[in-house]
Amino acid sequence: MNMKKASYLLLCCLPFLAGCSEEKKAMPGEKYSIFVVEKTDQTLQTRYPTTLRGRQTVEVRPQVSGTITDILINEGDEVRRGQVLFVIDQVPYRAALETALANVKSAEAQLRTAKLTAESKEALYREQVISDFDLQTARNQQLEAEAAVAQAKAAVTNARNNLSYTEVKSPVDGVASMIPYRVGALVSSSIAEPLVTVSDDSEVYAYFSMAENQILDLIQEHGSLQKACASMPPVSLFMNNGNEYTEKGRIDAISGTVDESTGAVRLRAVFPNAGHLLRNGGSGSVSVPTVHKNCIAIPQSATYELQNRIFAWKVVDGKTKSTPLTVYKYNDGKTYIVTSGLAVGDIVVAEGAGLLREGIAVDTSSASKTSTKTSTQK
Repeated sequence: MNMKKASYLLLCCLPFLAGCSEEKKAMPGEKYSIFVVEKTDQTLQTRYPTTLRGRQTVEVRPQVSGTITDILINEGDEVRRGQVLFVIDQVPYRAALETALANVKSAEAQLRTAKLTAESKEALYREQVISDFDLQTARNQQLEAEAAVAQAKAAVTNARNNLSYTEVKSPVDGVASMIPYRVGALVSSSIAEPLVTVSDDSEVYAYFSMAENQILDLIQEHGSLQKACASMPPVSLFMNNGNEYTEKGRIDAISGTVDESTGAVRLRAVFPNAGHLLRNGGSGSVSVPTVHKNCIAIPQSATYELQNRIFAWKVVDGKTKSTPLTVYKYNDGKTYIVTSGLAVGDIVVAEGAGLLREGIAVDTSSASKTSTKTSTQK
């Protein structure tokens, strides 16, 4: 009876034991985030720290000395070219102009007298009443009187200019800076600090630097510095608060020299600034895109470094295999462009590359082709 019960229990358990065996045999391995390599168009965004400058920044200083009698702008105002910004005491300069005008009249009167004298001497000379010396002396006095008139008129012009300089005008359109002087301050052309700085920021220049080897690559690729500059794609600007500026810019100048201290080359990008959001002296970063057509790109999280070489974990026959990669020498800090080591259709572990080891079984049932398409970074 006991034998029959044991046999019966054994028969009942066989299906469960068989099921467990099949389940164990079907286990595909550990589940990791993986993707299937495919070729795609890739745009890498590389950021460079930048300083901003207005299109034209002018320090306004007086051309004459005196005390400020009026300030006609407020700090931060938009000003136009030729607009009067400051007035310097005009009283002494008006007096100087009146004196100069009076000197002209005096000199002209002396000239008329000298002409009459010369004409009289010529008549006497023709009658042989006076000598040649007396005639030449009269003529020289007339020339001296003409020169005195010319000098007096030049002094009038100078006095008019000085009087006009008492109205200090803006040389450019732009925005006024802070004003360090107040009414009553004594100023001159030699003051250390300008009356005001006017910045024309209708366009803003963003200055940044790239490594010399990057510029050399561009020149070799395009044939010349000018062609390299013309071929650069539109660039973006990220402001100091981290937000992206709405307008795109263009690189319009590349320095022809290399900074010996840094080994870098200066570039300039121009951004429109109709709303005057950007200010002279500001900072941020310029994002320069690099377009790669029909390439293999993988996230850097799918790689690890060993002895200055880059590796990724391919899944071959369901198990991890370390694979050395050759990547494009520039990157955006998030994505690698792979030039050798991977092929279309390879399965790669997407995350945790530094924690894996050779030969780990990986479940490849969830492999997708989406990871490399999402790596256009900003």
